[in-house]
Amino acid sequence: MSETDLLPPEELERRLRAIGAERYHVHHPFHHLLHGGKLSKPQVQAWALNRYYYQASIPAKDAAVLGRLPTPELRREWRRRIVDHDGDGVKPGGVERWLKLTDGLGLERGYVTSLAGLLPGTRYAVDAYVQFVKERSLLEAVASSLTEMFSPDIISQRVSGMLRNYDFVSEETLAYFTPRLTQAPQDVAFALAYVKQHARTREQQEQVMAALRFKCDLLWAQLDALHHAYVEPGHIPPGAWRPGEAAA
Repeated sequence: MSETDLLPPEELERRLRAIGAERYHVHHPFHHLLHGGKLSKPQVQAWALNRYYYQASIPAKDAAVLGRLPTPELRREWRRRIVDHDGDGVKPGGVERWLKLTDGLGLERGYVTSLAGLLPGTRYAVDAYVQFVKERSLLEAVASSLTEMFSPDIISQRVSGMLRNYDFVSEETLAYFTPRLTQAPQDVAFALAYVKQHARTREQQEQVMAALRFKCDLLWAQLDALHHAYVEPGHIPPGAWRPGEAAA
């Protein structure tokens, strides 16, 4: 590749969106079961329990990015993401709202936050994401957040489907998702503009696309682990949460 192969910014964006259309975990069979009301309460509990580790790790991931941003303007923008998830000490953030979900599903909060019942696949996937952001270029770290381009659709499907199909959830227990419908597009606008501006060579553009594929793959891998352990064939690894444990 040469500099003459540089993609116009709009073509780079188109290719990024095509990656999500193909690889985003909205297409995973586990999500079809979740949204369609086909899972039992213990299977939904397993999803919420394991997903907590991902949600709780996002502020650490964003802090790693924040420390590498070179200007106050960029740091202020990225700091908002941390507040969105950690809260500000008065208004709860996304991590606390996710614990409201696990509370509402009948899981003991101390058990959830202890991470004792995580699937190995969950732990490995989430740790790989945080490590990726720490070790790769700042451009790749920012690009890996671009799965948020596709999250409003999955959130809309998730909330409407779960409220329609499960009598053990409510709008209150699903309150994590409502602010994300406005937070995610704001996050995307910044990150997308950043990668389009700073991917100045074709090699960097390829790195941006590879970072998004990596992020889609690790989200998919988390659902693979859940499906294997709690749906089919139902092989729960030693030490992982088992239905009936840690009831609140």
